[in-house]
Amino acid sequence: MGGPHVVDRRRFLRSGALAGAALASGTSACGSALDPGAAAHGEPGAAAIPEPLGTAPEPRRGAAIGQPPEPFALEEISIGGLADAIASGAQTSRSVTQAYLARIAEIDRQGPTLRSVIETNPDALDIAEALDREQAAGRVRSPLHGVPVLVKDNIDTADRMTTTAGSLALAGSIPPEDSHVAQRLREAGVVLLGKANLSEWANFRSTRSSSGWSARGGQCRNPYALDRNPCGSSSGSGAAVSANLAAAAIGTETDGSIVCPSTANGIVGIKPTVGLVSRAGIVPISETQDTAGPMARSVRDAALLLGAIAGPDPRDPATAPSETRGLSDYTTFLDADGLRGARVGVQRSVFGFHEAVDRLMEEAIAVLRDRGAVIVDPIDLAASGALRRAETEVLFYEFKAGLNAYLQNLRNPPIRSLADLIAFNERHADEELAYFGQERLIAAQSRGSLSSMEYRRAHATARRLSRAAGIDRVMDGGSLDAILAPTGGPAWVTDLVNGDHFGGSSSQFAAAAGYPNVTVPAGFVHGLPVGVSFFGRAWSEPTLIRIAYAFEQATRHRRAPRLLETAEVPA
Repeated sequence: MGGPHVVDRRRFLRSGALAGAALASGTSACGSALDPGAAAHGEPGAAAIPEPLGTAPEPRRGAAIGQPPEPFALEEISIGGLADAIASGAQTSRSVTQAYLARIAEIDRQGPTLRSVIETNPDALDIAEALDREQAAGRVRSPLHGVPVLVKDNIDTADRMTTTAGSLALAGSIPPEDSHVAQRLREAGVVLLGKANLSEWANFRSTRSSSGWSARGGQCRNPYALDRNPCGSSSGSGAAVSANLAAAAIGTETDGSIVCPSTANGIVGIKPTVGLVSRAGIVPISETQDTAGPMARSVRDAALLLGAIAGPDPRDPATAPSETRGLSDYTTFLDADGLRGARVGVQRSVFGFHEAVDRLMEEAIAVLRDRGAVIVDPIDLAASGALRRAETEVLFYEFKAGLNAYLQNLRNPPIRSLADLIAFNERHADEELAYFGQERLIAAQSRGSLSSMEYRRAHATARRLSRAAGIDRVMDGGSLDAILAPTGGPAWVTDLVNGDHFGGSSSQFAAAAGYPNVTVPAGFVHGLPVGVSFFGRAWSEPTLIRIAYAFEQATRHRRAPRLLETAEVPA
């Protein structure tokens, strides 16, 4: 049940018992003091906002920058492993939750100072204790019962946490109700551990942004090399999961924002079909491309989480098809022999940006072929300027309409429109505009309504080029089950002066089409992880999960980060 990355059960139970004893005295297994009262009963966001960039405290012994902290009892534990430990009584949901809170205090707030968690849930321990009582009474809600999970800080939670998209303009904003995603997680018995940092406004603010930076959370760091970027916009979700700050996390994607931080942080990410997971209560960019999805250390864990959040929601009409096309359990498709007979096309048009990445992709293709897959190489799928231009226009129009609608649904919102946001940033330029501007916001504000001919033309073009003339054409022509491509390159050095230095990417077709995309670790370049993507037709999550799981089982590339100061590049 635990997947390929579960720590040895006996070692975990022994270390878990030690961790429980330490936590009972208010000290974590990592050796840091934690005030459980502050975590359980603080004000919303209290002691949870990372220090501003450049003001991190001196690292403590055992958590120095460039050196790993002391051994963590829950290192690389799977969701199944946690559930087993809680069911056996070796751990409780409270002890597990406390351990993750201590881990966040140890390496996210200080020491390596990852800045991946923008705030912890002041009620997390109380929630965990309530779930422990349910477990003791014989009620287990789902395989996720009692498991701590982070959600990105653009996902509404109607509790004592705020939802800000990383912006000071929404500081203190508490939505009137849970997002459907948060509601489904609570129903599944998940402990909402906290909010993950992100690229501010889901990286839809500037063409020269630094991924993982938000005015509220500071610059998130990559746990494999702290001077490297975690990619965005679900940067905190990716870095936190990789660094074992939570069992898993929920990210969101418009184009690349789940799969890019997953590849850069060496984890699994699933960008679902648009409509499988409700967007209600998520700060929007695009009504046609936005989706939430799971980010985890294994395909099994990601599949478990996807089943928990999938399903129809009257608040999001796009989810109506998920009543019949969606599933509550995707783990039934986890087949280690799932590559046999699968027809996989290779998108060569996105190769060539890094020779070491190309080598990893050739190794991945060889694994697929050796395990019985039929490789169709190459396929005729290449991004065009027309698709890029059409997608960009669609996002400008939809962001303006969507954000204005979202803000109007808040109780007493600090800002009420995109125009208000732009003005707020100008008034608070020292905090908000210190590193890069807001030209995307300004461009979106200049667009008209969704009824305009310009928007409708751009939307029709993006859909045609990505679907009928893109993924559908290629997959039908080759009778393909999936398309393979490098998810992206190794993480670049974070640069707040010049902004991001993206290498390659393969996310655009699946993003513009609203189709699913799964990324799995495929190896390392100088110690930096690189993922391989499998994407395909709408509602093909079962097939993609089967292929991704079989590849993962055959290769097992995932390994925990060492929190190095910089990448291991030969002199």
